[in-house]
Amino acid sequence: MSEQEALEREYTIPLGIAWGSPPKKRAPRAIREIKRFIARHMKVPLENVKLSTKLNEYIWKDGIRLNVRKVRVRAIKEEETVKVGLLGEELAEEKKEE
Repeated sequence: MSEQEALEREYTIPLGIAWGSPPKKRAPRAIREIKRFIARHMKVPLENVKLSTKLNEYIWKDGIRLNVRKVRVRAIKEEETVKVGLLGEELAEEKKEE
């Protein structure tokens, strides 16, 4: 993969595993599971997965109890960093250059 070429993929991430946690720990567990899923599928270390603000707000929209069963995301891998956002969300580096 060349330096300018970015790998982009779309995933549907199941969050059912977070429902095995106590209600007061579901949203934090869902965030951890999203990071683990992306790190495993994009083959990067867990520390190099960055979630967008909108994705974080989507998971936390109903509070810590989590009412989301699955989430559709888009992941963009640039070198060793993966940026993850909601499907249809524009990520920071994609802004049009003038």
